[in-house]
Amino acid sequence: MPKKIVAPINYTARDFETIKDSLVEYAKKYYPDTYKDFNEASFGSLMLDTVAYVGDILSFYLDYQANETFLDTALEYKNVVKLAKQMGYKYQATPTSSGEVAFYALIPANSAGTGPDEDYYPVLKRNGSVTSDNQTKYLLTEDVDFANPDNEIIVAKTDSATGAPTFYAVKAFGRVISGELVTEYVDVGSYTKFRKVELTRGSNVSEIIQVLDSSGQEYFEVDYLSQDVIYKEFKNPTESHRKFAPKVIKPAIVPRRFVVNREPGLTELQFGHGSESDLSSDLIIDPANVLLNQTGKQYITDTSFDPYNFTTSDKFGIVPVETTLEVIYRINSAANSNAPVGAINAAPDITLKFKNEFNLNTTKTAAVRGSLEVINEEPILGNLMFRNSQDIKARAAGAFYSQNRAVTIQDYKTLVYSMDTKFGAVSRCNILLDQDSFKRNLNLYVIAEDFSKKLAPANDSIKQNLKVWLNKYKMISDTIDILDARIVNLGIDFSILSEPGVSKGEVLQRCFLALQEHLKLTPEIGEPFHIAKLYNVLNNVDGVVDTTGIDVFQKTGDLYSDTFFNVKQNLSPDNRYVIIPKNVIYEIKYMNDDIRGTIK
Repeated sequence: MPKKIVAPINYTARDFETIKDSLVEYAKKYYPDTYKDFNEASFGSLMLDTVAYVGDILSFYLDYQANETFLDTALEYKNVVKLAKQMGYKYQATPTSSGEVAFYALIPANSAGTGPDEDYYPVLKRNGSVTSDNQTKYLLTEDVDFANPDNEIIVAKTDSATGAPTFYAVKAFGRVISGELVTEYVDVGSYTKFRKVELTRGSNVSEIIQVLDSSGQEYFEVDYLSQDVIYKEFKNPTESHRKFAPKVIKPAIVPRRFVVNREPGLTELQFGHGSESDLSSDLIIDPANVLLNQTGKQYITDTSFDPYNFTTSDKFGIVPVETTLEVIYRINSAANSNAPVGAINAAPDITLKFKNEFNLNTTKTAAVRGSLEVINEEPILGNLMFRNSQDIKARAAGAFYSQNRAVTIQDYKTLVYSMDTKFGAVSRCNILLDQDSFKRNLNLYVIAEDFSKKLAPANDSIKQNLKVWLNKYKMISDTIDILDARIVNLGIDFSILSEPGVSKGEVLQRCFLALQEHLKLTPEIGEPFHIAKLYNVLNNVDGVVDTTGIDVFQKTGDLYSDTFFNVKQNLSPDNRYVIIPKNVIYEIKYMNDDIRGTIK
């Protein structure tokens, strides 16, 4: 019986050439009498090429799949998002813009002519819609009461004969958020554990407003299915306190709940696997019994206590069965929902309510409705540029280490970036210890983006939401001041030497495109401006022999920031970079105008 040949296999051969070489050597060594024709045009060479080709493809996909399992090396956007979510990053596919708008209405004068008739003060109901010049829609996030004593009132019309006021103009303010409401009905069949419901407008969903079943039972959104406590807002019962605190917050147990799973192009609701019968066993936990757990043992154990889980059920909430879900959610379909001052100027879908309207004069109420106007006196900000893979990877690393508390500077920055975009968003932030404070005061510097994707100060609504957001996580001894980062607009002059015989115009155009590509990413607040990197970018352009000079200077004027910054005094000792203060961010605002070059 012939002896079996045990041939060593070269496992390091992974690409086409090395695999083929290994196969050829294998054939020469072990089959010298069977196969001798190694000509490139032979049939045997074709078979070796085929096997090497298949091996090369398999090696490629093996490496590719291995890379896609780690956040640092993943390339596909969907995989980056999934890996980032595992580290605690909250993916938001459709950023939201928010801000404040002013409403104007003409209110009839009272019989004495001493002021507006209070019976004709309207209330603008929340979720009403206003629009901007480019037809982007915004929703009211709160009721706007024209009876608020803080509203501005002036005489608008007078009687031509007597001069007595007939109408007063009243100005009231309300907060708006970008988007429009969509209602979707989803039929749910038999019992399914951890049921998932996919929304048809998943790529544009910004926020789930309400989920109801056929019997009117409401399901509430939570961060994770084991969380059964949420905080609901109610009208403040103490009338004298409503001016400063119109709403009060109370905890509520929610056995019917869901989480929202977001991925690129997908939004779905996921429920638990409990049933209606579990409600009878969902007893409220006594914290004393949880923290001090003593049974038959002769000692006491210290049990962990989750302040967001107060029920004894482990079914992760009730799953809907044999019903129809009514899902109301807000979508943002506009490519850019930011708006400059004065862009919001129409209120096509606002509901006005009057107290005791049946007793009022219909002509006067119609006049109030017809007089309603709206305008935004400050920019509507928050919508950010598309989050690329590098941004998500950086945010995910911070989310993993923050662990829902703010201790380090990176914790604070991560929490700022992770605030739900329905409350607005900032482009960049930095936090510094206030050197002038005797206490542990922190200065949080933020910057947003305007409607044209240029840096702009964050509006008061975003800052107020940031304050509330950070209060949930910050150390009890920390105090935070939220401030605007200063913007410094820079310009660049460069000169290059081109190769002989090339088109100088084409080389110069390639230099402009290379610099624009290099500078397109928004820097961090306090990040230095590296001049040396510009030399490297220009020298790598085809047709450039050498970069003979680069001059960086500040751009000033009506279109630029009014921050004074001396570039020359802030150059590093070796002139390789510009030192940017920690509360300042630089910007090349207009790439086509602020970058100039000459060629020799």
